[in-house]
Amino acid sequence: MWMDEIVEQTRKAREEYAAKFGYDLEAIIADLKEKQNERHTVSLPPKQPLLVPLAKAS
Repeated sequence: MWMDEIVEQTRKAREEYAAKFGYDLEAIIADLKEKQNERHTVSLPPKQPLLVPLAKAS
């Protein structure tokens, strides 16, 4: 059977993460919410549109 390396790595990471919390779904959710609150967003000023001259009709 063909094995996808990326899928296997993802499954391994998921298994390790769940095992870290004793497979307790509430503990996993609490950890994910805490990580979500730690994320910071960056606001950038809007880009100025490029002015492209229109082609003249013949």
